[in-house]
Amino acid sequence: MTTDPSRLAPRLYQQAAAALAREVEQGLLPPGAILTQGQLVQRFGISRSPARQALEELARLGLLERQGAARFSVAANSVQPVPRPAPADPVRLTPRAGWEMLYPEIEMEIVSRSSLGSWRVNEAMLARHCGVSRTVARDVVGRLQNRGIIRKDDSGRWFAPALTARHIDELFELRWLLEPVAMEKALPHLPGGLLDQMLAELEAAMAPDAHRDSALLDHLEQRLHVEMLGHCGNDALIRAIRLPQSLLIAHHMLYQLTLELFGTEPFLTEHREVVLRLLSGDIAGARAALVAHLRISRRRAMLRIEAVQEMIQPDPLPYLERIDPA
Repeated sequence: MTTDPSRLAPRLYQQAAAALAREVEQGLLPPGAILTQGQLVQRFGISRSPARQALEELARLGLLERQGAARFSVAANSVQPVPRPAPADPVRLTPRAGWEMLYPEIEMEIVSRSSLGSWRVNEAMLARHCGVSRTVARDVVGRLQNRGIIRKDDSGRWFAPALTARHIDELFELRWLLEPVAMEKALPHLPGGLLDQMLAELEAAMAPDAHRDSALLDHLEQRLHVEMLGHCGNDALIRAIRLPQSLLIAHHMLYQLTLELFGTEPFLTEHREVVLRLLSGDIAGARAALVAHLRISRRRAMLRIEAVQEMIQPDPLPYLERIDPA
């Protein structure tokens, strides 16, 4: 069975609908407040198609009532745990950066395809495909670059490199060289109780009856490799670590599709060993445990990628062009 993993991420209309549903339920959008496609387009930086889908989804859930072809009002019987008086003036939605709504979906679409090969990213086609301005598309591309997902080739064109064995080896080698240094520098600056919290979370996740999903595994990976290391106090070092940590973004997709590949997730015990050694003051042992964890993780990452290659068959996207290997 094949699937398009990018569909695992919430679509734009689902993200907009979820944000509005929360505001209705909290009383921030009171009964009778008018919502239109144009308001959603301005606020979320999306095109009219997902704006219309979001409104129709909220109407289906009974939170909105249709007032016209593209005009809805908040239903009188909508749930409002925190009621607030209706304002005298019409509700004015606060605009937010369009790229923030768009980015998670684009990230998943590109990362999921990176397990299959390298891809050229066309910024103009991205804007057209998503129904957003070139400025919004450029912001998305900039974020993708900052997170190490895309880079420029010798001709100055954007591309997402394939998650090949060689690329994975290079990224993991950088990680086991840089992350132990950042960990040791971060240790004196960690918030009180952080290591104890991390240990408790790991042990809870390791319990025989624990519910482990991709979101939990993402959180635990971020705790050790991003949050903790972020206290090292060396911005240049953190920037250097950010590129190889693009693998953590790939893991977000890989965990969703290969959650049962290893039975009990093996990195939990490895993270626990690092944290225990830090708590005991054994810095050299913690560094060695972290390197050992990353060396083992390199092979597991390749096994996940190989498994995913047989599972997925993503739909073509107009802003991505497959790059044939040289």
